[in-house]
Amino acid sequence: MDDGKGFYYSIFFQNTPDRRVSVDLSPRNITMSKDHPPIPSWIIPKPPPRKKGELLHPAKFPETLIEEFVKIFTKKGDSVFDPMVGTGSAVLASTRIGRNGYGMDISEEYAKMAQDRLREDFPLTLFEKDMKERPRYEIVCGDATKMDELGIFENIEFDYCITSPPYWSMLRNTGSEYQRSRRRKDLPLFYSDDDRDLGNIKDYGQFLRALTEVYNAVASRLVESGYLTIIVKNVKRKHVIYPLAWDLVSELCRPGGLYTYVGNTFWCQDDVPMKPFAVGIVWVSNTVHQYCLHFQKKPELP
Repeated sequence: MDDGKGFYYSIFFQNTPDRRVSVDLSPRNITMSKDHPPIPSWIIPKPPPRKKGELLHPAKFPETLIEEFVKIFTKKGDSVFDPMVGTGSAVLASTRIGRNGYGMDISEEYAKMAQDRLREDFPLTLFEKDMKERPRYEIVCGDATKMDELGIFENIEFDYCITSPPYWSMLRNTGSEYQRSRRRKDLPLFYSDDDRDLGNIKDYGQFLRALTEVYNAVASRLVESGYLTIIVKNVKRKHVIYPLAWDLVSELCRPGGLYTYVGNTFWCQDDVPMKPFAVGIVWVSNTVHQYCLHFQKKPELP
């Protein structure tokens, strides 16, 4: 589809039909951002090996990836937020390049791990000058779906939010190569057994609505025309492809939504070998890319 400004496309294949309404990302149905920094079409970050403690988290993303986007959408001294901070990658990447970082996570274990990683990067000092020159950071344990009720960070305006949500119930696909690999290493297979964990929601529609509510709550914390980046990929479940990335674009950027759509950067995972997997009697390829979806808060919002 060509709207005169560029081409937009999405291709899906599946062997079992479903009754869900297909996603139409034409400019008739989503609001496009008109003024934003240039974004790369694709990116291949080269992260260092994960440390032993970081391996406990089943879906950590690399700080080198985060730094690229923080540099694009913020300047030094700005504040960056991640409502599902995990091991603290977004906050760590932001503070390393002179931004203030804030994050929350529903898991006490991961919130503590994130705090420990930041303390390791910024050890305590008795020199006041060193403290003043350091970026500010704070990580709390809390439920992202109840940000407004909890009043967490309510006095702070964020210039940018970058985050990666659970990919629905993908981590609980018991037959996946990913699960087999982590099981062999005796590593956690999913985030938690907490009922509040979005990754434990069984119904896809309910999961999508909960995720949309989180990002709409984030909009109220962003500065005027502030930016949001969501790192995500589509989900294959029981022979059906769920276009999670594009469902999010549709929900957040519909005419009555709180965001405009800036565009997508492909995170190319060239360290993931391309090979086919058997799903039932059908051969499918593994996924070697993720979507980094960029949004902008609508300027007329408070």
